[in-house]
Amino acid sequence: MRLLVVEDDKKIASFVVNGLKQNGFAVDHCPEGEEGLLMARTVPYDAAVVDVMLPKLDGLTLVQTLRRDKIRIPVLILSAKATVDDRVKGLQAGGDDYLVKPFAFSELLARVQALIRRSTNASEPTRLQVGDLTLDLLTREVKRGDTAFELQAREFSLLEFLMRHAGRVVTKTMILEHVWDYSFDPQTNVVDVLVCRLRNKIDKDKTMLHTLRGVGYVLKPA
Repeated sequence: MRLLVVEDDKKIASFVVNGLKQNGFAVDHCPEGEEGLLMARTVPYDAAVVDVMLPKLDGLTLVQTLRRDKIRIPVLILSAKATVDDRVKGLQAGGDDYLVKPFAFSELLARVQALIRRSTNASEPTRLQVGDLTLDLLTREVKRGDTAFELQAREFSLLEFLMRHAGRVVTKTMILEHVWDYSFDPQTNVVDVLVCRLRNKIDKDKTMLHTLRGVGYVLKPA
């Protein structure tokens, strides 16, 4: 899952971005509204966290512009303004949720996860399963049968993406867009390396995670 964080306060931005990355998200950050709008228009994000008070373009105008452009990315609005009127303005501008500063990261994470669940119509929000392979989104436990695996954050993100698209071919470009932030070098073989690492952990018998040369990858029940 790939997220956009638009926040000009360096301390808050670092707190949010690092926390989301530690929970397996690929995160892009920008400190001002115009850049955030450009990124939201050009990258297929799964959700965005947008501050209200931003330089160059305020957060509410950013969200209004996205909605006018028919961009349906779920948006969590952050603001120090806590009145009912302020929350109403944020939701009327097109925000999907509104979180008042200061906030606990655990609440922000839960709200972001809820936005993604609603936008993807996920019927089982806490657990994914493909064949005998299971992934728990809350405990971050991954098991195949009775065997548990410890995955690094990027490996977990890749497996989650593959399991959400089980039975469908995903291309390298799709994986790059949803598992990496914009700092990656698209000319490298990072996807091949990560898939190989993941396969060596959860699919040593090579019965589930298949490579379609020149096309991409597909995860199927064994």
